Amino acid sequence: MKKLLCLILIFVLNSCTSNNKKENKFNLIKKEIKKKEIKKDSLFLLNKKNAIPFLYKYGKNNPEKNVKIKTDFGEIEIELFDSTPYHRANFIYLTKQKYFDKTFFHRVVKDFIIQGGNSDNFNTSKKRSSIGRYLLPPDTDNKIKHHRGIVSMPSSEIKNPHKLASPFEFFIVVKKNGAYHLDGKYTAFGRVIKGLDVVDKISNQPTDNREAPIKNILIKKIEILK
Repeated sequence: MKKLLCLILIFVLNSCTSNNKKENKFNLIKKEIKKKEIKKDSLFLLNKKNAIPFLYKYGKNNPEKNVKIKTDFGEIEIELFDSTPYHRANFIYLTKQKYFDKTFFHRVVKDFIIQGGNSDNFNTSKKRSSIGRYLLPPDTDNKIKHHRGIVSMPSSEIKNPHKLASPFEFFIVVKKNGAYHLDGKYTAFGRVIKGLDVVDKISNQPTDNREAPIKNILIKKIEILK
């Protein structure tokens, strides 16, 4: 009888151990799958092939078009145009990725334009690398003119005969009579609806001979307005 009880006890213990091993193995498999999923998501980068399809879908799912730029000189509110869907979607995407936070208005041309979205900070280039390497095609068929307060996208600095846009930067027209010589060359994708006085203050900051402000003009953050 004692032998029988011992055998039963050994069988139960072995069975529990076996089940625990199976359960542990199952949990390990689940963890590995989860790690791969996280890794896969973190490795998603925009490039010249997937950027437009991604932004098309993203724009459909993210219809926001009003943003606020917070600077040391005050706040600038911008309305993005539905008529430039890829540029609007791109700006909303980068805003939600917090790309613009702690970048600068890095180029200032008095009474002409102020340009933002870049900095000499290593973290900015690091953020760009984590988002991807891509350009946006110009969208100038909408006939939007570069009036004062218009937000537009500059061309990439690389060899670029087709004026493909640098998706990480933007400029705001300061010139009171407009900058109409830019029409048809750059994509106007938004307009300042509040804070033109702040734009003017930034435009009046002293610069060096490279049109870079002598004192950094920080973009504290850009946030979506509901």
